[in-house]
Amino acid sequence: NKIKYPYNVNVSTQDLALQALDNAQKTRSWVQEIVLERERLSNDLAALSITKVVYPTEANFLLVKVEEAPSIYRQLMEQGIIVRDRSNVKLCDGCLRITVGTPRENDRLINALKKMSTS
Repeated sequence: NKIKYPYNVNVSTQDLALQALDNAQKTRSWVQEIVLERERLSNDLAALSITKVVYPTEANFLLVKVEEAPSIYRQLMEQGIIVRDRSNVKLCDGCLRITVGTPRENDRLINALKKMSTS
């Protein structure tokens, strides 16, 4: 454990990565889709009354400061919407980490959060 890398990459994942490198055009298309969805998701989240801050990012996830993060986290989990509660992590008080999903997944998340912000 002292000498292994922090994130192990198994052989299957390595094979998929090599396939992606062989098909650079398709990979660029996927990246473009994620970037567009990240921007849309960021804008939709920022428009919600329960959102305090959507932090800028270049990653495939957003760090979002919200009112009552643990409660929102639990309500989303009850609906089968998985996000990460980072509200107890140093410098992430009240934050959720939200991975950019497919348009359908992102719509589902936003609709659930809209209901929470009006109740």
